[in-house]
Amino acid sequence: MDLAHAAAEAGAPAGTLIIAEAQAAGRGRGGKRWESQPGRGLWMTLIERPRSNHGLDVLSLRLGLQVAEELDAFANGSGVRLKWPNDLHLRGRKLGGILVEARWRDQRVDWVAIGIGLNVTVPPDLEGATGLGAGTRRADVLAAVIPAMRRAAAADGPFTAEELARYAARDVTAGRRIVQPVEGVVAGVAASGELLVDTAAGRVACHAGSLVFVEEG
Repeated sequence: MDLAHAAAEAGAPAGTLIIAEAQAAGRGRGGKRWESQPGRGLWMTLIERPRSNHGLDVLSLRLGLQVAEELDAFANGSGVRLKWPNDLHLRGRKLGGILVEARWRDQRVDWVAIGIGLNVTVPPDLEGATGLGAGTRRADVLAAVIPAMRRAAAADGPFTAEELARYAARDVTAGRRIVQPVEGVVAGVAASGELLVDTAAGRVACHAGSLVFVEEG
């Protein structure tokens, strides 16, 4: 991500891709950091320069949806699922994550750095994580997901009704009870990207935060 921001500041065009063979200080939402072992996955950042600001609120969700649909081909018959706001899941375990960072100039987005980490294979003792089907080649996954990422970045505006339906079909959170970011039952996502939660006081829309299910609390 840091290299991508530096390259974008220096004028790198939309579509510039930076790939890491391993990570020593990977970062995610909320300042989380981790390491990634060489050769086991794809860790990359794509630079895009959106035409407007109107799709940024749902960009992370749109990326997840587009990428998940492409990854189904590598998942041995299982569908890749989505966990708001930025996680990809497969067979109940985490497959990958998405981090979008924007930089602005004069009230307009100048560029976005789209970071995606995907497990292709994982060590057997890595709790809670999973990879793609046996024999999956990283080059094939890369060739599938890059066009999906670029389509998502080029889209404008909130989720359409059709996108909401596609997202709902992959949503691992709807109907589950959570304790964070608020306490209640997840009712899905809004067209503008918020998490909808039915609480004791009524339905609320959460703009940010990390999901914690009751069984994880």
